[in-house]
Amino acid sequence: MDLEEHARALADGICAALPGWVERSVERLLVAYGGGAEPSVMVSAREAGARAAAEVGSRVRSLLAADIDDQRSNPLSVLREAVVYPTAVLRQAGVPAVERDAFAEERFPDDDYDLTPASFADLDPELRDLGLAWGAAKAWEHKRRHAGAEEGRA
Repeated sequence: MDLEEHARALADGICAALPGWVERSVERLLVAYGGGAEPSVMVSAREAGARAAAEVGSRVRSLLAADIDDQRSNPLSVLREAVVYPTAVLRQAGVPAVERDAFAEERFPDDDYDLTPASFADLDPELRDLGLAWGAAKAWEHKRRHAGAEEGRA
């Protein structure tokens, strides 16, 4: 598999996983806060998950389709923007914010519920290997393109 195929597989995986992640995040916090998941809130979570897949998924696809030398971000950074979708549903449902450590509050100020994924596997365990494969393919391609230039700087 080449870099383009790895990028496409990772983007497909992220898009497929986002709706379920949003729903699971909302449900987990609803149960923790109120003991159950109100069906109407879960409908909102499902809709938010679909929006996350469409909107964040589109940005992830665009990033991963770009030439590696033009990528000024990474897919995990873009993926972290999806936290706004379950957060909006939970706020609307009246779930109070959770206590977070100072680092999380500083780095992710809009994440009231400590949902920001630290890795692709936090979104879905299946994404772990896809993310690693894409990262390795990107590193290999970067080395192939720039090995001579980097040796000249050393």
